[in-house]
Order: sequence, then C-alpha cells, then structure tokens
Amino acid sequence: MFTYYLWIKSIKSGSVFWSASCAVSYFYMVSAWGGYVFIINLIPLHVFVLLLMNRYSAKIYVSYTSFFTLGLIMSMQVPFVGFQPLRTSEHMASLGVFALLQAVAFFKYLQDRIPSNKLKQLFTLGAVGFAGLVFLTVVGLTYAGVIAPWSGRFYSLWDTTYAKIHIPIITSVSEHQPTSWCSFFFDMHILLLAFPAGVWLCFQDATNERVFVILYAMFASYFAGVMVRLILTLTPIVCVFAGISFSRIFEILLDEDESSTGTRSPTEAKISRTEKHLYDKPSKTIRQAASANGAKACPAPKTQQDSTPRNGSSSYRPVVCILVIFMLYLFVSHCVWVSSYAYSSPSIVLASYGKDGSRFILDDFREAYFWLWQNTKPDARVMSWWDYGYQIAGMANRTTLVDNNTWNNSHIALVGKAMASNESEAYKTIQSLDVDYVLVIFGGYTGYSGDDINKFLWMVRIGGGEHPEEIQERNYLTDRGEYRVDKSASDTMLNCLMYKLSYYRFGEVRLDMHRPPGFDRARGVEIGKKHITLNYLEEAFTSEHWIVRIYRVKPPQNVPQLKGTRRRVRTHQSATTETSNRGTLKSSSRIVRGRRS
Repeated sequence: MFTYYLWIKSIKSGSVFWSASCAVSYFYMVSAWGGYVFIINLIPLHVFVLLLMNRYSAKIYVSYTSFFTLGLIMSMQVPFVGFQPLRTSEHMASLGVFALLQAVAFFKYLQDRIPSNKLKQLFTLGAVGFAGLVFLTVVGLTYAGVIAPWSGRFYSLWDTTYAKIHIPIITSVSEHQPTSWCSFFFDMHILLLAFPAGVWLCFQDATNERVFVILYAMFASYFAGVMVRLILTLTPIVCVFAGISFSRIFEILLDEDESSTGTRSPTEAKISRTEKHLYDKPSKTIRQAASANGAKACPAPKTQQDSTPRNGSSSYRPVVCILVIFMLYLFVSHCVWVSSYAYSSPSIVLASYGKDGSRFILDDFREAYFWLWQNTKPDARVMSWWDYGYQIAGMANRTTLVDNNTWNNSHIALVGKAMASNESEAYKTIQSLDVDYVLVIFGGYTGYSGDDINKFLWMVRIGGGEHPEEIQERNYLTDRGEYRVDKSASDTMLNCLMYKLSYYRFGEVRLDMHRPPGFDRARGVEIGKKHITLNYLEEAFTSEHWIVRIYRVKPPQNVPQLKGTRRRVRTHQSATTETSNRGTLKSSSRIVRGRRS
C-alpha cells in the first residue's frame, strides 16, 4: 500500500523525487515478498489504461519512466531475482508499456511541432502499430526460448485447472484453493457491502488517481476469488472504498446545508452548494439568479418558512445514523473476535474447547522440537513433509530435506516417494538422502485432522508426478476409488511407510471403553492393520498426545543378512583317530624348537 501511495503521489505531482521513492519502496517489496509481480504489473496497467483514455501528460511520462528504470536496476540487485525482469514473461508488461510510452511521447512531440489532421491519424496508426510490434516481439522471443514463459504459480491464476493437472504441489496447499463466499464475509463483514458503492462513487469522477484504485479493486477481486491467500491483496482496497462509502453516507446525513434546502428554491439550493464557503455572507449570485427568474430577492416570511414541509428529512436521518453506527460497532466486534480466536492462535500450539467452555492446550509440537534440539546431533538431518520445514529449522535448529520454500519440486517429490513406498524401498531412498530421523504428524489419537495421513494423497500425487513408474495413485485407493485406512484399504496403502510410521503401536491403544483398540478419531474408523513391525527404523520419540512421532533410521548392517536357503555350513570329513591321540589343527604351522622358521 505504501508503494501504491507513492505511485499516486508521483502521478499527481510529476516529481522525480516521488517516483524515485516509489522505486525504492518497490525494491524493498522485491526483496521481501514473492508476490511483487502484482505491483510491477498493476502500475504499467494503470499507465496503459490512461493512454487508452487519451490522458497522456508529462507527469505520467516522468513518473513511470523514473519508476521503471530505477526499479528495474534495483530489483536486479536482489540475488534470487537477477535477470528475471528482462527474461521472464511476468515482467514483460512493464517493459512493453515503457516502450509504448516512449513512442507516445515521441508522437506527441511531433504533434506539438507539426499540428495537422494527417499527423493525428499518423499518431493513432503509429501507436497501434508500435504496440502490436512489441506484442509480437515478446511472443516471438517467448517461443524462441529467450523469454521464459509464465511460471506455474502465475499461470494457474489465469487457467485454474493448470496446477491441478501439471503441478499438484500448488493445488496441495490449502491457501491456493478458490475462496468461498463465507471466507469473504468472514474477513470483511459489512465492508463487503460498502465496497461496490465506493467503486461506483469513484466512477462518478474518474481522475487519474481514481482510475488506479478502480483497477486495483478489479484485479484484486479476481485474484482473491482464485486463491484464498490473495484475499490479503484485496482487503486494503476494500477498506479504502468502504471508507469512501461511509464517508459519503455521513456527509449526506450530517450536512446542515442539505437539510435546509427544503426552505429554498431549486436555483438557490444549487448555487448554495457551489458556494458553501460563503454561507456567512449574502450571495450576490443568488439575488441575480432569483431576479432573472422573476422572483424577489427577499427572504420569505417567518410563518411561511415554518410552514414549509421538510418531507420528513429531520426524522429519518438520526435513525439512519444510528443504524450505520450500530453496523460499524458490529464490524469492530467481529474484528476483535476474529483476531482473538481465528488469527491469534499459532498453528504450533493447538487449543481445543470442551463442552463446558474449558480450553485444553496441546503443546506437542514444541515438545517434539525441544526433544530434537536436546537429543540429536547438531548435524542431524530430519526428513518430514515440507509443511514443517521452517518449524524444525527454527525451533529445533536441525537440517531438513524440504521446507516451506517449495521451489524445488523434484526434491519434494522424492520425499513423497519415500513416504509412499514400502519400508524396504523407502529405506533405499532414505539412505541416498543421508537421513537420520523421520518425523510424521499423527492425529488419530486426538482427532487432529491436519495430520500427514490426510495429506498423504498429495504426497502420492506429487511423488507420482516425478516417478510415475513407481508411484500410482490408484494403488492407494480401494476398489471403489475411496481413500480409506480401515480393513477395506488396499495392500499398498497398508504397507507404505507413512501408514506404518503413523499407526505403529497404535493398535494396542484403546481410547475408551466404547471403541475398539486402534480406533482413529480423525477418520472415525478402526485401522485395518494393527500389528505393525519396523525393520529399518525404530521409534525414538512420541509426544504426549501422539501428534508428533519421530523415528530413528537404523544404520546399515556391515554384513548383509542371507536368506535361509543360502545359510548352509560346509563341513569337512576327517579321518577317525584314536582316543589317545590329540587332534590337529588344519593348516597349522610346524614349529621345531631351536630352529627359526
């Protein structure tokens, strides 16, 4: 929002200082936020729309040229960005608008020097032709491989089915799911109703600045509907437009001049609204307008003023004000409640509430991470699903194979393959990755639904995307195509590493007298395989409520075990000796006393 504020400031003033400040703010966003592409596409879109509206000016030229050049140079200094602003499709819109703006400025310069109708037509044709040339150039360079195409995350914003088919790791994140209507109301409450009214009010007088906020609202609304996480980009502009709506409401309800228009003629009321700063002096314009219409420029008698009907304006305004204030009070109460219960509870410390309202704290995550920190070597490597990578690295100070920075899809697929394979095959993958411990999250004991069993199908899909010959999703489903963990589960599911690590020794646990041993509270079923044995891993730690389970990887044996058919001892037959003679050792050296060998 601060970057957008500086951009609007530079558009209004045309100052290089504000443009440079906007570029510095953009540089900070590039280094801190992966979604900076939204900024570098929205600002060029604003300039392009202004050009289409024939609102080109020197202020726009100075603002965008300064912002683009400085922002481009500074963003390329960020190590993980590098030359992406020049070689990726996400940044081509800003580069194309920059080139188009230079062409428009050149034609405007010619138009000022050589005023002619033919030059105006030439200007229109030249601008359209240049824009088409830039577009075709970008398309050609993209097909040639010089410019990288849209990445999967950004392409999935336009084609919502792309990620589900080609990049399942994007779809596996709950924040990347489409936003439901209840989520919009849960986050915005009454502002969701005031938001369209604010957009309509800005359309009434669409200045350059208001065109920007309208474009911001339109595209942020679309992106927020595609992904839940992008609702964060929509909420600031919703607050702005809702503030405009409520400001206009209170302006109408509390304006004294508007309430007194019932005692004036329409001409006087119109002129009074345009000369509010002269309310304490007699207006000459009012007298002239009244005399022109044949009316006398003298006030009406007092009795006549008192008898003029006011159409009930003095009665409904206080009621409407009270209703609006009450709705804003409900909005504040809702915000306090959401902040307290929904957004203030950290995901690392779980809380549940009983029937009597009592709260139970489940601190298994911190307990497990503290155990890792105290009982493992500093260079130990932990394998877990990528959701817990940052937590393990930050709280346990241990190395993880994958973390929440999901840029390496093949590495995450390798972890998914290990979790989906049987124990012997998974052990080979674990040994190749030099893993010391394996961590899984299990919710069958407490009913925690965010465990790894519920995420397991995504591990299968991601692992199968990179290793389709070994991992196939249909092998983990029942004959009816269902994903289950009870007796109807497939043999592949019952023997995979994730199933074993989650339900190891759980078949011996009986939660209450009404349920059989091994009853999974999260899935609401009795597990299908209770007697689980581990050959290549051993249990190292299980938290108090069984949410976090850590297993130690056994070192490989020095001498490999042989199968029973190969365990044959070869015996040598020797000649029978008398009981009085001593036995001899085979190949023993003969030593004669007094001689050196």
